Amino acid sequence: MVRPPKSKAIARLQKVLDEIPKLKQLSYDSPQFEGWKIDTELAISNAFGDDSAQIHRFNNISYDPTQTWDTPDDVFLDMLLIPSVCQEAYVRGLELAASFLESMIKKVEEYWEDENQIMSSRTTGKKQKDGKQTLKSSGAQKNDSPSSNKVFVIHGRDEGTRERVARFLEKLGLKPVILHEQPNEGRTIIEKFEDYADVGFAVTLLTPDDAGSLQGDKNSLKPRARQNVIFELGFFIGRLGRKGVCALTKGDVEIPSDYAGVVYIPLDDFDGWKQKLFQELKIAGFELDADRAFQA
Repeated sequence: MVRPPKSKAIARLQKVLDEIPKLKQLSYDSPQFEGWKIDTELAISNAFGDDSAQIHRFNNISYDPTQTWDTPDDVFLDMLLIPSVCQEAYVRGLELAASFLESMIKKVEEYWEDENQIMSSRTTGKKQKDGKQTLKSSGAQKNDSPSSNKVFVIHGRDEGTRERVARFLEKLGLKPVILHEQPNEGRTIIEKFEDYADVGFAVTLLTPDDAGSLQGDKNSLKPRARQNVIFELGFFIGRLGRKGVCALTKGDVEIPSDYAGVVYIPLDDFDGWKQKLFQELKIAGFELDADRAFQA
């Protein structure tokens, strides 16, 4: 499923949580309570899925004393004639529901990535061979889900790393876009780059291809990614938002100082980066099959 934006999921869960104090003041058989249960199920399902553990936990909450107390059937009938007994079970169920909702909100706040609120784009006026424009008109729009299954692979001189990442993306059913593999068609490099930048996600490979230092400290060279990689990284952060960009780092490569807050993943020797990249793509809204991704 495609997750809703983080702020929207929290707002929906918080709304039904805030109604619980009022519900406690009502009777256990009030129609408002039944309506609240429906609204709460929708809020949880929208955030976590129709068959999630969260929705099952909520649906298993009991507000009825006959479902929670181990007493003979004839005693049940007497209990149901005592409004206070039913009301007590009803309030206890609401308190448990409140605890579950607070836990769900905390999970979303702590573990969900912040959604990108604005995605800027620009118009190039260029067309692909099929005659359709490759870029949308410039403007702002929400980046709730990917607009394409194409993933731009930003890379330097490390061809081996580039191929490993591209093949993994293909295994996920995505289409990696590697700029030098696309036809030039008489365009300048920047024109070609802009034409193929209409993607749903970008993976940046920060590999130690160059070295650099401060002007006055030339004896302390540090491994850095190529300048084109840093440029394209910034371009896609502006275009797709931080949620739409993930960087893979190799070795002790220097991270750009303005890069805080953007996800970057070490390229380890045991392919742990694949699981982390898979998770970032899922959070970004891609429909992916874990079995397909990690099968031998």
